[in-house]
Amino acid sequence: MRLGAVVLTMGNRPDELRALLESVAKQDGGPIEVVVVGNGAPLPELAVPGLAVRTVELPENVGIPAGRNVGIEAFRTDGRDGFAVDALLFLDDDGRLPRADTAELCREAFAADRELGIISFRIADPDTGVTQRRHVPRLRASDPLRSSRVTTFLGGANAVRTAVFAQVGGLPDEFFYAHEETDLAWRALDAGWLVDYRSDMILHHPTTAPARHAVYHRMVARNRVWLARRNLPAPLVPVYLGVWFLLTLARRPSLPGLRAWLGGFREGWATPCGPRRPMKWATVWRLSRLGRPPII
Repeated sequence: MRLGAVVLTMGNRPDELRALLESVAKQDGGPIEVVVVGNGAPLPELAVPGLAVRTVELPENVGIPAGRNVGIEAFRTDGRDGFAVDALLFLDDDGRLPRADTAELCREAFAADRELGIISFRIADPDTGVTQRRHVPRLRASDPLRSSRVTTFLGGANAVRTAVFAQVGGLPDEFFYAHEETDLAWRALDAGWLVDYRSDMILHHPTTAPARHAVYHRMVARNRVWLARRNLPAPLVPVYLGVWFLLTLARRPSLPGLRAWLGGFREGWATPCGPRRPMKWATVWRLSRLGRPPII
């Protein structure tokens, strides 16, 4: 199985980026071609022994999903299967693969299960080995060492079959940041693919708190509305968003954060969200059986 990798960077972490690329070069198995996308930033010299690296420099920051889509398109060909590789790794530019067998584990997982479309890696702090609860993509997140089938994945630590992109399209450009992974996961699940969380596929990444500035709150709220409007059957849209509205209030955000969140919530209803393709009710049931009904 042929693997490629997409790395999106703002150009502000050159040392961490080089460490990541060196960890990709050390992976067992066949070679991995890497595309590094400079998201509105010039790129440093990225020659790494044993690794083929291509670069794309974008003139402006187009956001995370659109930037990763540029990397996806760099692997597209005119051949029968549409892509030069069978699966793509998506890796944060300040992460690192601590094990040399991660790529081989991906190859084995995809080869063993033809319905497996997306693999979410486990993110762990390089110093403590701790995985933050928010980095386990399921409701029952207390045990990050338990692998399972899931309904979403982590954007900067995953592998996706290119056949998924060929069938359901890429990430939603208009989201810019937040919830783009769930949008793709829901579309993939609706098309019959499966998503796995694998605790043995690890990306080391420094422990961070999610940004809590106004833009963060606005994007999270707006994109939550867009996610529902694009993907859910009409009766579930108000239920899903009503649950999240109450959860947000229960978390007692700061007054400025709540104002930004409410502004984003209104924006999500008032602005175009992209094409609407509601999932089948069979997919709703499938998500529910996987432990996350699409009302939360």
